[in-house]
Amino acid sequence: MKVTDIKTFICHCYRTNWVFCKVETDSGVYGVGEATLEYREPTVEAAIKELKRYIVGKDPHNIEAFWHDTYRDAYWRGGPVLMSALASVEMALWDIKGKDLGVPVYQLLGGQVRDRIPCYANGWFAPAKTPDEFAEKARETVKAGFKGLKWDPFGSAWLNISKQELKQAMECVQAVVDAVGDEIHILIEGHGRFNIPTAVKIGHALEDFDILWFEEPIPPDNKEGLAEVKNRVNVQIAAGERFYSRYEYREFFRLGCADFVQPDVSHAGGISELRKIAAMAECYHIPFCPHNPSGPVANAATLQLAACTPNFAFLETMSADVPWRSEISTEEIKFEDGHMLISNKPGLGVDINEDAIAEHPYISKDLRHYKGTLTDIRPEGAKGYFK
Repeated sequence: MKVTDIKTFICHCYRTNWVFCKVETDSGVYGVGEATLEYREPTVEAAIKELKRYIVGKDPHNIEAFWHDTYRDAYWRGGPVLMSALASVEMALWDIKGKDLGVPVYQLLGGQVRDRIPCYANGWFAPAKTPDEFAEKARETVKAGFKGLKWDPFGSAWLNISKQELKQAMECVQAVVDAVGDEIHILIEGHGRFNIPTAVKIGHALEDFDILWFEEPIPPDNKEGLAEVKNRVNVQIAAGERFYSRYEYREFFRLGCADFVQPDVSHAGGISELRKIAAMAECYHIPFCPHNPSGPVANAATLQLAACTPNFAFLETMSADVPWRSEISTEEIKFEDGHMLISNKPGLGVDINEDAIAEHPYISKDLRHYKGTLTDIRPEGAKGYFK
Protein backbone atom coordinates (compact mmCIF):
# COMPACT_ATOMS: atom_id res chain seq x y z
CA MET A 1 0.00 0.00 0.00
CA LYS A 2 1.30 3.46 -0.98
CA VAL A 3 -0.02 6.97 -0.41
CA THR A 4 -1.12 8.62 -3.66
CA ASP A 5 -2.45 12.03 -2.60
CA ILE A 6 -3.51 14.40 0.17
CA LYS A 7 -6.64 16.49 -0.31
CA THR A 8 -7.76 19.38 1.89
CA PHE A 9 -11.18 20.81 2.73
CA ILE A 10 -12.21 23.94 4.64
CA CYS A 11 -15.71 24.17 6.11
CA HIS A 12 -17.15 27.31 7.68
CA CYS A 13 -18.54 26.61 11.17
CA TYR A 14 -19.58 30.05 12.42
CA ARG A 15 -16.89 30.95 14.99
CA THR A 16 -14.08 29.60 12.80
CA ASN A 17 -13.53 27.13 9.93
CA TRP A 18 -12.86 23.43 10.21
CA VAL A 19 -9.85 22.22 8.22
CA PHE A 20 -9.86 18.57 7.14
CA CYS A 21 -7.47 16.46 5.15
CA LYS A 22 -7.93 13.17 3.30
CA VAL A 23 -4.95 10.89 2.68
CA GLU A 24 -5.59 8.53 -0.24
CA THR A 25 -3.80 5.27 -1.12
CA ASP A 26 -3.48 3.02 -4.15
CA SER A 27 -5.50 0.32 -2.36
CA GLY A 28 -8.61 2.49 -2.12
CA VAL A 29 -8.33 2.79 1.67
CA TYR A 30 -8.16 6.41 2.80
CA GLY A 31 -7.95 8.24 6.11
CA VAL A 32 -9.19 11.60 7.38
CA GLY A 33 -7.61 14.12 9.73
CA GLU A 34 -8.30 17.58 11.11
CA ALA A 35 -6.15 20.68 11.64
CA THR A 36 -8.62 23.37 12.64
CA LEU A 37 -6.14 26.17 13.37
CA GLU A 38 -8.50 28.97 14.32
CA TYR A 39 -8.08 32.21 12.32
CA ARG A 40 -5.20 30.77 10.24
CA GLU A 41 -7.09 28.15 8.27
CA PRO A 42 -5.78 28.86 4.73
CA THR A 43 -2.26 28.97 6.17
CA VAL A 44 -2.49 25.53 7.71
CA GLU A 45 -4.16 24.21 4.56
CA ALA A 46 -1.08 25.30 2.58
CA ALA A 47 1.16 23.63 5.16
CA ILE A 48 -0.76 20.35 4.80
CA LYS A 49 -0.27 20.47 1.03
CA GLU A 50 3.48 20.95 1.55
CA LEU A 51 3.57 17.61 3.40
CA LYS A 52 2.64 15.72 0.23
CA ARG A 53 6.25 15.37 -0.80
CA TYR A 54 7.05 13.59 2.47
CA ILE A 55 4.29 10.99 2.26
CA VAL A 56 3.19 10.42 -1.36
CA GLY A 57 4.68 7.15 -2.53
CA LYS A 58 5.35 5.98 1.03
CA ASP A 59 3.75 3.20 3.06
CA PRO A 60 1.08 4.85 5.26
CA HIS A 61 1.65 2.27 8.00
CA ASN A 62 5.05 3.78 8.85
CA ILE A 63 3.58 6.61 10.91
CA GLU A 64 6.52 7.14 13.26
CA ALA A 65 8.96 7.45 10.35
CA PHE A 66 6.72 10.01 8.62
CA TRP A 67 6.37 12.07 11.80
CA HIS A 68 10.07 11.97 12.64
CA ASP A 69 11.30 12.80 9.15
CA THR A 70 8.78 15.60 8.64
CA TYR A 71 9.57 17.24 11.97
CA ARG A 72 13.32 16.85 11.44
CA ASP A 73 13.30 18.26 7.92
CA ALA A 74 11.12 21.26 8.79
CA TYR A 75 14.24 22.95 10.23
CA TRP A 76 12.03 25.69 11.77
CA ARG A 77 10.81 23.25 14.38
CA GLY A 78 7.47 23.32 16.14
CA GLY A 79 4.88 26.08 16.14
CA PRO A 80 1.14 25.91 15.52
CA VAL A 81 1.18 25.80 11.71
CA LEU A 82 3.63 22.94 11.20
CA MET A 83 2.35 20.95 14.16
CA SER A 84 -1.31 21.33 13.16
CA ALA A 85 -0.59 20.29 9.57
CA LEU A 86 1.47 17.37 10.81
CA ALA A 87 -1.30 16.41 13.25
CA SER A 88 -3.95 16.21 10.54
CA VAL A 89 -1.91 13.97 8.24
CA GLU A 90 -0.73 11.83 11.16
CA MET A 91 -4.27 11.15 12.40
CA ALA A 92 -5.31 10.31 8.81
CA LEU A 93 -2.50 7.73 8.70
CA TRP A 94 -3.76 6.17 11.94
CA ASP A 95 -7.23 6.10 10.37
CA ILE A 96 -5.83 4.21 7.36
CA LYS A 97 -3.93 1.77 9.55
CA GLY A 98 -6.97 1.02 11.69
CA LYS A 99 -9.22 0.53 8.67
CA ASP A 100 -6.67 -1.68 6.94
CA LEU A 101 -6.33 -3.90 10.00
CA GLY A 102 -10.03 -3.75 10.86
CA VAL A 103 -9.61 -2.31 14.38
CA PRO A 104 -10.18 1.03 16.13
CA VAL A 105 -7.04 3.12 16.57
CA TYR A 106 -6.98 2.57 20.34
CA GLN A 107 -6.29 -1.13 19.75
CA LEU A 108 -3.11 -0.14 17.94
CA LEU A 109 -2.02 1.96 20.93
CA GLY A 110 -2.22 -0.71 23.61
CA GLY A 111 -5.92 -1.45 23.88
CA GLN A 112 -8.81 -0.16 25.90
CA VAL A 113 -8.72 1.05 29.50
CA ARG A 114 -12.24 2.54 29.33
CA ASP A 115 -15.20 2.59 26.96
CA ARG A 116 -16.46 6.09 27.87
CA ILE A 117 -15.07 9.37 29.20
CA PRO A 118 -16.65 12.07 31.41
CA CYS A 119 -17.33 15.31 29.55
CA TYR A 120 -17.64 18.95 30.45
CA ALA A 121 -19.50 21.42 28.27
CA ASN A 122 -18.15 24.46 26.47
CA GLY A 123 -20.21 26.82 24.31
CA TRP A 124 -23.30 26.10 26.44
CA PHE A 125 -23.70 29.77 27.39
CA ALA A 126 -24.27 31.29 23.93
CA PRO A 127 -25.45 34.05 23.63
CA ALA A 128 -25.81 34.89 27.37
CA LYS A 129 -24.64 38.29 28.58
CA THR A 130 -26.07 38.72 32.11
CA PRO A 131 -25.65 36.49 35.18
CA ASP A 132 -29.34 35.53 34.99
CA GLU A 133 -28.96 34.49 31.35
CA PHE A 134 -25.88 32.42 32.20
CA ALA A 135 -27.79 30.77 35.04
CA GLU A 136 -30.68 29.81 32.76
CA LYS A 137 -28.34 28.39 30.13
CA ALA A 138 -26.50 26.47 32.85
CA ARG A 139 -29.72 24.85 34.07
CA GLU A 140 -30.59 23.78 30.51
CA THR A 141 -27.14 22.26 29.96
CA VAL A 142 -27.13 20.31 33.21
CA LYS A 143 -30.63 19.06 32.42
CA ALA A 144 -29.17 17.71 29.14
CA GLY A 145 -26.80 15.56 31.20
CA PHE A 146 -23.52 17.47 31.44
CA LYS A 147 -21.65 17.23 34.74
CA GLY A 148 -19.30 20.17 34.15
CA LEU A 149 -19.56 23.70 32.71
CA LYS A 150 -16.70 25.84 31.39
CA TRP A 151 -16.83 29.48 30.40
CA ASP A 152 -14.96 32.78 30.44
CA PRO A 153 -16.83 35.33 32.59
CA PHE A 154 -14.30 38.16 32.15
CA GLY A 155 -15.89 40.20 29.35
CA SER A 156 -13.35 42.04 27.22
CA ALA A 157 -10.67 42.49 29.91
CA TRP A 158 -7.05 42.28 28.76
CA LEU A 159 -4.05 42.03 31.11
CA ASN A 160 -5.74 44.05 33.86
CA ILE A 161 -9.25 43.89 35.23
CA SER A 162 -11.16 46.70 36.93
CA LYS A 163 -12.91 46.25 40.25
CA GLN A 164 -16.26 46.49 38.48
CA GLU A 165 -15.29 43.91 35.83
CA LEU A 166 -14.08 41.50 38.52
CA LYS A 167 -17.27 42.03 40.53
CA GLN A 168 -19.40 41.31 37.45
CA ALA A 169 -17.37 38.17 36.67
CA MET A 170 -17.77 36.80 40.20
CA GLU A 171 -21.50 37.57 40.12
CA CYS A 172 -21.73 35.49 36.96
CA VAL A 173 -19.87 32.60 38.61
CA GLN A 174 -22.11 32.84 41.68
CA ALA A 175 -25.25 32.81 39.54
CA VAL A 176 -24.17 29.64 37.73
CA VAL A 177 -23.13 27.90 40.96
CA ASP A 178 -26.48 28.78 42.55
CA ALA A 179 -28.32 27.53 39.47
CA VAL A 180 -26.67 24.10 39.18
CA GLY A 181 -25.71 23.15 42.74
CA ASP A 182 -22.66 21.57 44.33
CA GLU A 183 -22.47 18.40 42.23
CA ILE A 184 -21.60 20.09 38.93
CA HIS A 185 -17.98 20.87 38.10
CA ILE A 186 -17.29 24.57 37.50
CA LEU A 187 -14.36 25.36 35.17
CA ILE A 188 -13.31 28.97 34.66
CA GLU A 189 -11.58 29.92 31.40
CA GLY A 190 -9.00 32.71 31.32
CA HIS A 191 -8.03 32.46 27.63
CA GLY A 192 -4.47 33.52 28.56
CA ARG A 193 -5.59 37.10 28.95
CA PHE A 194 -4.14 38.40 32.25
CA ASN A 195 -0.82 39.55 33.66
CA ILE A 196 0.54 37.83 36.76
CA PRO A 197 -0.84 40.12 39.51
CA THR A 198 -4.27 40.21 37.87
CA ALA A 199 -4.34 36.43 37.46
CA VAL A 200 -3.41 36.04 41.11
CA LYS A 201 -6.13 38.50 42.15
CA ILE A 202 -8.72 36.56 40.11
CA GLY A 203 -7.44 33.25 41.47
CA HIS A 204 -7.93 34.50 45.03
CA ALA A 205 -11.47 35.66 44.17
CA LEU A 206 -12.26 32.22 42.74
CA GLU A 207 -11.20 30.61 46.02
CA ASP A 208 -14.70 31.43 47.28
CA PHE A 209 -16.06 28.80 44.88
CA ASP A 210 -15.31 25.09 44.67
CA ILE A 211 -14.12 25.25 41.06
CA LEU A 212 -12.39 22.37 39.29
CA TRP A 213 -9.86 24.67 37.63
CA PHE A 214 -8.87 28.15 36.46
CA GLU A 215 -7.68 27.70 32.87
CA GLU A 216 -4.90 29.62 31.09
CA PRO A 217 -4.69 32.51 33.58
CA ILE A 218 -1.79 34.22 31.73
CA PRO A 219 -0.54 34.17 28.12
CA PRO A 220 1.30 30.97 27.15
CA ASP A 221 4.64 32.66 26.50
CA ASN A 222 5.87 32.53 30.11
CA LYS A 223 5.94 29.09 31.71
CA GLU A 224 7.75 30.42 34.80
CA GLY A 225 4.98 32.99 35.23
CA LEU A 226 2.33 30.31 34.95
CA ALA A 227 4.07 28.29 37.65
CA GLU A 228 4.22 31.41 39.82
CA VAL A 229 0.46 31.96 39.50
CA LYS A 230 -0.18 28.31 40.34
CA ASN A 231 1.97 28.61 43.46
CA ARG A 232 0.29 31.82 44.68
CA VAL A 233 -3.38 30.79 44.45
CA ASN A 234 -5.43 28.10 46.13
CA VAL A 235 -7.38 27.00 43.08
CA GLN A 236 -6.25 24.37 40.60
CA ILE A 237 -4.73 25.54 37.33
CA ALA A 238 -5.21 24.01 33.86
CA ALA A 239 -3.12 24.93 30.81
CA GLY A 240 -1.32 23.66 27.74
CA GLU A 241 -3.58 24.08 24.70
CA ARG A 242 -1.04 26.46 23.11
CA PHE A 243 2.03 24.26 23.46
CA TYR A 244 2.74 22.15 20.42
CA SER A 245 5.15 19.32 21.20
CA ARG A 246 6.65 17.16 23.93
CA TYR A 247 9.71 19.40 23.82
CA GLU A 248 7.70 22.41 25.01
CA TYR A 249 6.04 20.25 27.65
CA ARG A 250 9.38 19.19 29.11
CA GLU A 251 9.76 22.58 30.80
CA PHE A 252 6.03 22.76 31.52
CA PHE A 253 6.25 19.67 33.69
CA ARG A 254 9.63 20.47 35.19
CA LEU A 255 8.43 23.88 36.37
CA GLY A 256 5.13 22.54 37.72
CA CYS A 257 3.03 24.90 35.61
CA ALA A 258 -0.41 23.36 36.11
CA ASP A 259 -2.51 20.73 37.84
CA PHE A 260 -4.19 19.62 34.58
CA VAL A 261 -2.57 19.42 31.14
CA GLN A 262 -4.50 20.27 27.95
CA PRO A 263 -2.74 19.58 24.64
CA ASP A 264 -4.89 19.60 21.50
CA VAL A 265 -4.70 16.58 19.15
CA SER A 266 -5.22 18.79 16.09
CA HIS A 267 -2.44 21.24 17.06
CA ALA A 268 0.17 19.32 19.08
CA GLY A 269 1.37 16.92 16.43
CA GLY A 270 -1.43 14.37 16.45
CA ILE A 271 -2.27 11.13 18.20
CA SER A 272 1.26 9.79 18.77
CA GLU A 273 2.54 13.08 20.16
CA LEU A 274 -0.37 13.38 22.58
CA ARG A 275 0.29 9.83 23.78
CA LYS A 276 3.87 10.84 24.53
CA ILE A 277 2.77 14.01 26.33
CA ALA A 278 0.24 11.97 28.32
CA ALA A 279 3.00 9.58 29.37
CA MET A 280 5.09 12.54 30.55
CA ALA A 281 2.10 13.83 32.53
CA GLU A 282 1.57 10.40 34.04
CA CYS A 283 5.13 10.47 35.41
CA TYR A 284 4.17 13.65 37.30
CA HIS A 285 0.76 12.26 38.34
CA ILE A 286 -1.00 15.00 36.39
CA PRO A 287 -4.44 14.39 34.82
CA PHE A 288 -4.60 14.55 31.03
CA CYS A 289 -7.55 16.67 29.77
CA PRO A 290 -7.12 17.55 26.07
CA HIS A 291 -8.37 20.79 24.58
CA ASN A 292 -11.18 19.71 22.23
CA PRO A 293 -13.47 22.46 20.89
CA SER A 294 -13.06 21.58 17.21
CA GLY A 295 -14.80 19.44 14.62
CA PRO A 296 -15.89 15.82 14.28
CA VAL A 297 -12.55 14.31 13.18
CA ALA A 298 -10.53 15.90 16.00
CA ASN A 299 -13.21 14.77 18.44
CA ALA A 300 -13.02 11.21 17.11
CA ALA A 301 -9.22 11.18 17.41
CA THR A 302 -9.40 12.50 20.97
CA LEU A 303 -11.89 9.78 21.88
CA GLN A 304 -9.44 7.15 20.64
CA LEU A 305 -6.86 8.64 23.02
CA ALA A 306 -9.41 8.60 25.84
CA ALA A 307 -9.91 4.87 25.29
CA CYS A 308 -6.27 3.88 25.80
CA THR A 309 -4.71 6.56 28.02
CA PRO A 310 -4.84 5.74 31.75
CA ASN A 311 -4.50 9.32 33.05
CA PHE A 312 -7.09 10.79 30.65
CA ALA A 313 -9.51 12.48 33.08
CA PHE A 314 -12.02 14.80 31.35
CA LEU A 315 -13.01 15.56 27.76
CA GLU A 316 -13.93 19.05 26.60
CA THR A 317 -16.87 19.10 24.22
CA MET A 318 -19.09 21.73 22.68
CA SER A 319 -22.64 21.28 23.95
CA ALA A 320 -24.11 22.39 20.61
CA ASP A 321 -22.82 23.21 17.15
CA VAL A 322 -23.79 24.49 13.73
CA PRO A 323 -26.78 22.59 12.31
CA TRP A 324 -24.70 21.24 9.40
CA ARG A 325 -22.20 19.40 11.64
CA SER A 326 -24.32 16.27 11.20
CA GLU A 327 -24.29 16.74 7.42
CA ILE A 328 -20.57 17.19 6.81
CA SER A 329 -19.51 13.97 8.56
CA THR A 330 -20.71 10.52 9.61
CA GLU A 331 -20.12 11.36 13.28
CA GLU A 332 -22.32 9.38 15.69
CA ILE A 333 -21.79 10.55 19.25
CA LYS A 334 -23.49 8.64 22.05
CA PHE A 335 -23.82 10.51 25.34
CA GLU A 336 -24.91 8.85 28.58
CA ASP A 337 -24.92 10.19 32.14
CA GLY A 338 -22.37 12.90 31.40
CA HIS A 339 -20.06 10.54 29.49
CA MET A 340 -19.23 10.29 25.79
CA LEU A 341 -19.05 6.68 24.58
CA ILE A 342 -16.05 5.61 22.51
CA SER A 343 -16.53 4.14 19.03
CA ASN A 344 -15.40 0.59 18.25
CA LYS A 345 -15.43 1.20 14.49
CA PRO A 346 -12.20 0.63 12.54
CA GLY A 347 -9.79 3.57 12.36
CA LEU A 348 -11.08 6.79 13.85
CA GLY A 349 -14.67 5.73 13.25
CA VAL A 350 -15.68 8.85 11.31
CA ASP A 351 -15.69 10.05 7.70
CA ILE A 352 -16.29 13.40 5.98
CA ASN A 353 -18.84 14.33 3.31
CA GLU A 354 -16.99 16.35 0.67
CA ASP A 355 -20.14 17.58 -1.09
CA ALA A 356 -21.72 18.82 2.13
CA ILE A 357 -18.48 20.58 3.13
CA ALA A 358 -18.46 22.39 -0.22
CA GLU A 359 -21.84 23.93 0.68
CA HIS A 360 -20.19 25.82 3.56
CA PRO A 361 -17.07 27.45 2.07
CA TYR A 362 -14.42 29.34 3.99
CA ILE A 363 -15.36 32.67 5.62
CA SER A 364 -12.63 34.61 7.41
CA LYS A 365 -13.24 35.14 11.12
CA ASP A 366 -11.46 37.23 13.76
CA LEU A 367 -10.84 36.58 17.45
CA ARG A 368 -13.78 37.66 19.61
CA HIS A 369 -12.15 37.65 23.05
CA TYR A 370 -11.46 41.36 23.43
CA LYS A 371 -14.42 42.79 21.53
CA GLY A 372 -17.18 42.12 24.05
CA THR A 373 -18.63 39.39 21.81
CA LEU A 374 -17.07 36.38 23.51
CA THR A 375 -20.38 34.59 24.04
CA ASP A 376 -21.33 34.87 20.35
CA ILE A 377 -19.74 31.46 19.84
CA ARG A 378 -22.73 29.67 18.30
CA PRO A 379 -25.30 30.75 15.70
CA GLU A 380 -29.00 30.95 16.21
CA GLY A 381 -30.27 27.45 15.50
CA ALA A 382 -27.24 25.67 16.95
CA LYS A 383 -28.15 22.21 18.15
CA GLY A 384 -26.75 19.23 19.97
CA TYR A 385 -25.06 16.51 17.95
CA PHE A 386 -25.37 13.70 20.51
CA LYS A 387 -27.57 10.64 20.45
